[in-house]
Amino acid sequence: MTKHLTIKETGLYLLARDNFLILTHRRPDGDTLGSAASLCRALKSVGKTAFLLANPETTPRYAPFTDGLDAPPDFSPACVVSVDTASEDLFPDNAQIYVNAVNLSIDHHPSNTGFADFSLLDAGRAACGELVLDLISEFAEVDTNIATALYVAVSTDTGCFSFDNTTADTFAVASKLASFGAPISELNRTLFRAKSRGRIAVEGLLFTNIEFHFNDHAAIVIISNAMSEQTGADEDDMDNIAALPVSIEGVEVGITIRELKNSPECKVSVRSVEGISANGICAYFGGGGHARAAGFTSSEPADVIKERLLPILAELLS
Repeated sequence: MTKHLTIKETGLYLLARDNFLILTHRRPDGDTLGSAASLCRALKSVGKTAFLLANPETTPRYAPFTDGLDAPPDFSPACVVSVDTASEDLFPDNAQIYVNAVNLSIDHHPSNTGFADFSLLDAGRAACGELVLDLISEFAEVDTNIATALYVAVSTDTGCFSFDNTTADTFAVASKLASFGAPISELNRTLFRAKSRGRIAVEGLLFTNIEFHFNDHAAIVIISNAMSEQTGADEDDMDNIAALPVSIEGVEVGITIRELKNSPECKVSVRSVEGISANGICAYFGGGGHARAAGFTSSEPADVIKERLLPILAELLS
């Protein structure tokens, strides 16, 4: 059973150890990669040996923020740390050897399964990066590179501070990161405003193919592999695509079912308004996340997943 630590206790835990390997989750987003990169840099700054386990699914959008931090092939860790990962089944394939060997989990998901020996968990944080900033401040100085990685973490998990998980503390964190030298304007353009032609094309197909149910309070869209190929959209272009259906006026639950390239699985993302638990919807399928943003994967066809979701939505919206 995992032992829960405070921020101060976690800082002391890290200072008493060395040879760290930091794990991120499958299909890594800005929060897991930014949190991992910042923690790795902070540990290095106080003389520790620390690396990231290279995540094979890291996209070009986020790769620059983890550049130079991947562990060499022969590295043997003494302490394995996971960040922003709610359960062991979310580890990428190359992390499976560490499934039963995670020493410390740092996370903000209420669905965290307690798979690590020790955990620093705060489900009230908008992003894992918020928690990591407080942790780093216990044992290291926050420089520009650390602040940049943390801004990636916090800004992406809050939709550039537009999602309803954003709190007053989130803005305070962003202010601190700006004061530490994070290039806010440049990052905001790279992460949120700049769109490839593939992204624009896939957004057009998404809104063209979206289905509305239950008096237009639910919006469901299937993004097929054929759509991805038609638009030339890559994994970077799919970043935060799940936020679009629920952005439509009157929609209370937005669901994106996306076929994954070279995989039999579909990735299902659920976004909801206040009063409807996205986490609860995904729990029916063994998934989880946050109250307003959650997800799961399924090996069933996209149309079957949609039909299984409809009676659950009927209970919530009828």
